[in-house]
Amino acid sequence: MLCETANQRARQWGRGIAIVAFVWSLLVGGEAFAQSTSTFSQDFRLWSPVFMTVKLPSSFLAYMEVQPRFADLDEDGHIDQLLLRPALGYQLTENLSIWQGYAWVGNYNQKHTPPQSPFFDESRIYQQVLYTRKFESFKIVSRTRLEERWIEHVDGTAVRFRTMLRGQYPLPMAPEWALVAADEVFVHLNTVGARGPQAGFDQNRFFVGINRTFSKYVNLDVGYQNQLLNSRSIPNLANQMNHIILFQLFINL
Repeated sequence: MLCETANQRARQWGRGIAIVAFVWSLLVGGEAFAQSTSTFSQDFRLWSPVFMTVKLPSSFLAYMEVQPRFADLDEDGHIDQLLLRPALGYQLTENLSIWQGYAWVGNYNQKHTPPQSPFFDESRIYQQVLYTRKFESFKIVSRTRLEERWIEHVDGTAVRFRTMLRGQYPLPMAPEWALVAADEVFVHLNTVGARGPQAGFDQNRFFVGINRTFSKYVNLDVGYQNQLLNSRSIPNLANQMNHIILFQLFINL
């Protein structure tokens, strides 16, 4: 019995070490790629979103997200975006839910030519499918979202598809802590004029970090996110790579 327990702990430690090594190799490889690609414009940023999900009667769910984003941290630093994203969901099964939501996006301190304003906003509605699955020592989250976007100074409706996969591995020696990795791909489905989004790849976000569970209601992600942007409609910004320190607070009531 003792031998079996020791072997099980050794396997758990081995899986943990393997995951850490894999994440480290991705970080080192990504940094080497960025350094070898001179066409990338790079910036350091801070995102600090708060996500709240509330269970309602009859399997309904309410959701609210407040997400401030700060840019140019290697210089003076300033707010770049503020997102407010409410939604209403329905729990179809234990693992699967569907959502309908709205988002307001304020873009601050943007590159502009006077007399243009450095601020513009955007409204979105979106449809979402969320799937979560817990295994014995692992948790995955899959989120697929379709967005209809109305951007100030852009004529027409931009449609964007995005899909995210997240994995979470609790540490055997400290179950309240977990290693987290996630990736999300964004694709524009249409072209909206000369000043709007262009059909095709929009961006990719890759996150690695740790999660701390404080109670069954509250947990926090802290880590690094690499954001690769393809902003082809903006001159001299065809390839933008943002290095983001990410603090994500999750509240589930």
